[in-house]
Amino acid sequence: MKVVVIMPAYNAAQTLEQTYADIPMAVVDHIILVDDVSQDQTVEIAQRLGLQTIVHVQNKGYGGNQKTCYLEALKAGAEIVVMLHPDYQYDSTRIPELIAPIQGDEFDMMMGSRLSGGGTLAGGMPLYKYISNRFLTMVENLVLGQHLSECHTGFRAYHRRVLTTIPFLLNSDNFLFDTEVIAQTVAFGFRIGEIAVPTRYFAEASSVNFKNSVIYGLNTLWTMLKFLLNRRGLVKFDQFRKPLQQVMSRYHWAEITAKDK
Repeated sequence: MKVVVIMPAYNAAQTLEQTYADIPMAVVDHIILVDDVSQDQTVEIAQRLGLQTIVHVQNKGYGGNQKTCYLEALKAGAEIVVMLHPDYQYDSTRIPELIAPIQGDEFDMMMGSRLSGGGTLAGGMPLYKYISNRFLTMVENLVLGQHLSECHTGFRAYHRRVLTTIPFLLNSDNFLFDTEVIAQTVAFGFRIGEIAVPTRYFAEASSVNFKNSVIYGLNTLWTMLKFLLNRRGLVKFDQFRKPLQQVMSRYHWAEITAKDK
């Protein structure tokens, strides 16, 4: 199965090379970096490393960056797509463990949990983020019917069929995108699993400040409410009902599915 790693990048010049060096190329076929108008040397370093590098004309946000990443990975014929932040916050040496359950058809989506196995606070996660992460994950598990230890990790892997089904283009362009993708994956009947990964928090790693964390938390709860309303048929949301093919142009759909024929 062709494995493509995507890197949604923003000002990752200080950590990109270190992240890249840890990627186990024996199991990775291709790497795509999408730069969201960085103000440092991220693009130059990515090009020097030989990565397929796409540069946004203007900043599209974390979620908007992922939309480009997934479309490009699908066009490249990816059968498994791994999202890896280039800020060295996640241990890329764990990619083989992350994708193995997808390769074995046990799960359709896999997540690297920082809250499984302990060591989260020792790894530098701020206490308020640890508490809010635990609380939001508990709510999401109750609403979505899952048993995940963390729903807010940025280290994920997807089978191609997930990304050619869920309408991720309808999602937010900010950090809420990650939560919406999980809800969509459940709404469309796909299986989600997880592995434990170490926690890394340090000065160069990207992080959401307290104010934006509060906004993110409230938006996560709103997403869960929308999921419930949709599932019970009280309010219909295209985000949880329409497959990707129905929310994008025929031209681009043909482009991302050309290798499926």
